[in-house]
Amino acid sequence: MIDKDILFPLFLAFAVSVALSPFVIPFLQRLKVGQTERKEGVQSHLKKAGTPTMGGLIILISVVVTSLFYLWRFPRMIPVLFLILGFGLIGFLDDYLKVVMHRSDGLYPKQKMLGQIIVTAVFIVYLWVMDPSSLELLVPFSGGMVLDAQWIRIASAVIAFPAIIGTVNGVNFTDGLDGLATGVTTMVAVFFTVASMTLGGGIEPLTAAVTGALIGFLLFNVYPAKVFMGDTGSLALGGFVAGAAYAMKMPMFILIVGLIYWIEILSVMIQVTYFKKTGGKRFFKMAPIHHHFELCGWSETRVVTVFTVVTAFLCVIGLVGLN
Repeated sequence: MIDKDILFPLFLAFAVSVALSPFVIPFLQRLKVGQTERKEGVQSHLKKAGTPTMGGLIILISVVVTSLFYLWRFPRMIPVLFLILGFGLIGFLDDYLKVVMHRSDGLYPKQKMLGQIIVTAVFIVYLWVMDPSSLELLVPFSGGMVLDAQWIRIASAVIAFPAIIGTVNGVNFTDGLDGLATGVTTMVAVFFTVASMTLGGGIEPLTAAVTGALIGFLLFNVYPAKVFMGDTGSLALGGFVAGAAYAMKMPMFILIVGLIYWIEILSVMIQVTYFKKTGGKRFFKMAPIHHHFELCGWSETRVVTVFTVVTAFLCVIGLVGLN
């Protein structure tokens, strides 16, 4: 039987997300918080211009409201929620500067990176002081073997910076099609919910709340989207994925269940490197890679469906890897 500590936050976050959306979306429209599309991008996306963004606020509010009922009983949720809110705040500032203050670049790259480093550092220091066992590493497909030596915890803390920031930006790059980041991350949130139940991770109310909030948001974010999550949502979700993994000693599992995120960010790195090395040639038709498939003739809904199904399959592999 599914525990009430999963069902209640799942349905509550879903209800809050669905209830908020009809009010938040018109509010964002009145603020003229609209998406801008690049003219050199996929031409079919030009019709998306003006669609309200910063819808990640719906996800954040739903998750926070739901989590407040559980923090006192599930203290391991605290650092994960901090990472969600910390990266969500960075995304919000970036969105606000771009779409409200009309500063085209939003936060400058150095400002955004500094913010991400600070949030990650606070998260790691908290784990080191309050729960150093979280920096141990559960090895996939090892029969439950955990690497728990002191030097492992030190290495885990150091590697956390590229791992967390890379994951966050991978989710950000994935947010390029209607429902793509939402659908993929819903699968990952379900995985972490099952994993937390199985391993006694102590964060299942939060992972269930994220699942419910995303499903509710997906009703308005699926093609054709009525609202986009913006960096407010995508960076927050990246913080969730990384935070949940570290809270349960599972950062290695991000390479399995979050493979789509890493493929997205690697496609951008490959494209930029190849472009510079060849004097302007492109390895992909467009990066991130979901746009490459679009320009190969795939419909937007097909790309979203395939990426989500692939992630669901990877999550099944991840669950097998728990044993």
